Amino acid sequence: MACGAEVSTVTSRHRLASPPQQAFSIAKVLARILTAVKPFAPAALFQLAQEGYTSPFEQLIACILSIRTRDETTVPAARRLFALARNPKQLSRLTAEEIDERIRDCTFHHGKARQILAIAKRVATDFAGTLPCDRDVLLSLHGVGVKCANLVLGIACDQPAVAVDIHVHRVTNRWGYVAANTPEQTMAALQLKLPKRYWVEINRLLVPFGKHICTWRLPRCSTCPVRQMCRQVGVTSHR
Repeated sequence: MACGAEVSTVTSRHRLASPPQQAFSIAKVLARILTAVKPFAPAALFQLAQEGYTSPFEQLIACILSIRTRDETTVPAARRLFALARNPKQLSRLTAEEIDERIRDCTFHHGKARQILAIAKRVATDFAGTLPCDRDVLLSLHGVGVKCANLVLGIACDQPAVAVDIHVHRVTNRWGYVAANTPEQTMAALQLKLPKRYWVEINRLLVPFGKHICTWRLPRCSTCPVRQMCRQVGVTSHR
């Protein structure tokens, strides 16, 4: 779930490369993508959930680690940290240096270690060691933004929430399903248009789809399972 310069690839031009051959159906698109991404590793938070790291606190810490960090780095870093401490009370007893040693491969690991410790101490003190499934509480924690809050709510709390990263932003705009210039605008547009039953699913599917098929540069349009329904907005060259 790395963030970076890719956000700029969707612009206000919303160029129509070619008209779609079939009417767009979000149900059909996501069903085809579900099959297409089976060979690839799940997005980091979903993979960790499959491994049993399902509490809101564990999912939040994993999301913090994932910021501007590749999934291939995030997952083992989270495993190392959780092998040492998995709940707020355990983590709050560590030092920032001990946390940093476990997450040293992550981008901005020094700052993240301090942030994680501060969050663990607050949850241990203010919420009796259990992070509630409450959006306002999540957003009140130091450094926690809407994307991480929504991922926690969707994965750990089974609440419908749209989490938009660079992949969800890029892909849904390329389809022509929404027309937005920032991930925040894309999230707002998806909340209005996307059926709630897909609010969590769209992040789970589009992260591996965006990493391996609908890539930033040279997307694999020639073998894409949803090519016939895609408007290829902004695509100037592809494989």
